[in-house]
Amino acid sequence: MTAMQRPGTAMLAGACALIMLGVSPASAKEKDLPPTPAQVQQVYDCRAVADPAARLACFDRQVAALQQAEVARDITIFDRASAQKARRGLFGFTLRDLPFFGGGDDDKEQIQRLETTISWARRYDYDKVRFEIEDGAVWAQTDQVILTRDPKAGDKVLIYPGAMGSYFAEIGGQKRIRVRRER
Repeated sequence: MTAMQRPGTAMLAGACALIMLGVSPASAKEKDLPPTPAQVQQVYDCRAVADPAARLACFDRQVAALQQAEVARDITIFDRASAQKARRGLFGFTLRDLPFFGGGDDDKEQIQRLETTISWARRYDYDKVRFEIEDGAVWAQTDQVILTRDPKAGDKVLIYPGAMGSYFAEIGGQKRIRVRRER
């Protein structure tokens, strides 16, 4: 298999090309906020109705339409706490194109490390470890570091990002291992 056939090589080459062209990561973040969903904008537009009775009728009609769209799952409304919970549950997956998962102005809220507990752990490929954390996410070791003892349920684990999309895990105070999220 040549270097150009390996998965991810094209993405790496593209990133290198952008760096060589002088495109900074800051300019990539200068995206406009996503447009307001039509159902929400229609509720906002009711504020412009001058007649109080007509304005109330507009609000009633548009809020009912908004609720109907939510029930039909055409639109989903969630708060900052729900977004943070979703970020935590998806830690380890790359979702940077979505504004509420790291592509918007709220990068300061992006999860930098995950401290949790192991639900189960098993050996695979002779000397590697696969484990599940308490929220159901499964992580697998990708390097050749041999741990001094096998992880077990209840062990504390710290997972944090490394370079170029990689992640590290420190399990039960042992030396760190490189891991990837499997599910």
